[in-house]
Amino acid sequence: MITVAVFDAKSYDREYLTQAALGTPVRYQFLEHRLSEATAATAAGAGAVCIFVNDRVDRACLEKLQQIGVRLVALRSAGFNNVDLATAAALGLAVVRVPAYSPYAVAEHTLALLLALNRRIPRAYNRVREQNFSLGGLVGFDLHGKTVGLVGTGKIGKITASLFAGFGMRLVVSDAYPDQAWAAQIGATYVPFERLLAESDIVSLHLPLTAQSRHLFNAAAFASMKTGAYIVNTSRGALIDSKALIGALKSGHLGGAALDVYEEEEGVFFEDHSAEVLTDDTLARLTTFPNVLITAHQAFLTREALTAIATVTTENLICLEAGRAFIDGTTVKA
Repeated sequence: MITVAVFDAKSYDREYLTQAALGTPVRYQFLEHRLSEATAATAAGAGAVCIFVNDRVDRACLEKLQQIGVRLVALRSAGFNNVDLATAAALGLAVVRVPAYSPYAVAEHTLALLLALNRRIPRAYNRVREQNFSLGGLVGFDLHGKTVGLVGTGKIGKITASLFAGFGMRLVVSDAYPDQAWAAQIGATYVPFERLLAESDIVSLHLPLTAQSRHLFNAAAFASMKTGAYIVNTSRGALIDSKALIGALKSGHLGGAALDVYEEEEGVFFEDHSAEVLTDDTLARLTTFPNVLITAHQAFLTREALTAIATVTTENLICLEAGRAFIDGTTVKA
């Protein structure tokens, strides 16, 4: 039997992980607080910890986990930028993730955000609830025939591209590791990043957060985009410099933004703050723009994705307990 401390656990985590663990030697212990150096001691007695995107697993945290007998850090996500991988390796702690829980979930949410922003769906919905059936201020544009630029053509980026292609859009893409065979098949064209910015009516982000990609979209990048272009981000919040985004929106150069992630979402997203004052001035400012649509990191939130996350995580924990190799492609190395 292996006990696993699940940090930042929500109701859906409890439901799907508990179901996946039935009949296995895995016993999940659910904790509502996030993992950090200050809370690492609450994993005492657990052989593994299970974390999400806003847990801070730095050197100090990992050292404490190793001292209390934790052997594995299991991410309930594809991204792993919140884990100090070099320290984990030095301490002998394995790190695993769920690299492809449901790329369709994220890709489809990308389209949902874009459509809702472009066709003013939230505004129209609120009007009708107030018995206001006027159409003024609700004009959008056809996606058909427009150019969409996808930054990142991994699994999610490729699926998103196929959905955009279904709308009859022109596809330009950028990636450090281009897949020309795929591009030829779908009708996409790999172009330099600068050209993608200059030609795209919509820019959609599908790349991991690294030291190189942090604030990839800064003031200079926004200035290089077409006047009136939209940006959609369902990847990682820190890919965008939020203050630069506000500047581009205030000037009118950027037509709109649809965001499922935010660079300072820790402590805000995934929680109910409806009875409190929002102390993050940047996020508060973003919520005031009529051409900004924000959801709280929910792109992954489908039944299929949650099932895959719970299943892969549980199978890796079974492997740890049995002394077997982890599932192919899930191990993260420094």
